[in-house]
Amino acid sequence: MRKVLVTDDNRAFAENLAEILEDAGFEPVIADSGAEALRLAAATRFDVLLSDMRMPEMGGAELVHRVRRMDPGLPAIVITAYTYDNDLFRARQEGLLSILPKPVPVPALLELISTARRDGLVAIVEDDPSLSDNLTEALRGHGFGTVTAGSVVETERLGDVSPFLGLVDMRLPGGPDGEAMRKLAHRFPGLPMLVITGHSQIAPPVAHEGYFTKPFSTPNLLAVMERIYKSRHG
Repeated sequence: MRKVLVTDDNRAFAENLAEILEDAGFEPVIADSGAEALRLAAATRFDVLLSDMRMPEMGGAELVHRVRRMDPGLPAIVITAYTYDNDLFRARQEGLLSILPKPVPVPALLELISTARRDGLVAIVEDDPSLSDNLTEALRGHGFGTVTAGSVVETERLGDVSPFLGLVDMRLPGGPDGEAMRKLAHRFPGLPMLVITGHSQIAPPVAHEGYFTKPFSTPNLLAVMERIYKSRHG
């Protein structure tokens, strides 16, 4: 049974959500503040963190950041009534599995919790926003969270995250061909990487697990990712 840490300062909302999760076969545990959520996360291994974005003293983005220091592989979902909140940018940098609106789309939430994978974060380094978004959506459907960068500089600024895999374009703004791959390898030593590129003549500067020339088959890419994930996590 999947154990879900539900964090919201609105106790009535949290209890209602917990009841929905329990009816769906999950084991919810409620925290009504970020501080309480940190105490619970330190004592218990959860399968998913579900947090409100706006809470007194510690918001959802900060909570995810601090919980990840204790449990880097914990999948996290943030719920917010403030879709354009400035904190959303920071939350995305934490490699969330998803950001959901209030009122919560229950079927989508239950599906996310059912498929969420521990240690399933992927770093996507791609300057085409549409492709990056499409990959993020496809990976989310298979339980993988993402953190993204669109240039060599942004690759250097990835948050305090622990990806199990990198998807990297060879030609990106801000540096020579392959530079983002070098930066990613330096930032995360030993990180498996898959090349995604429209320039097949470019030789990857570091070791890689696969080479996909655009336009590529997303199902084939996912199949290789599954193999890598299972080889690392069983």
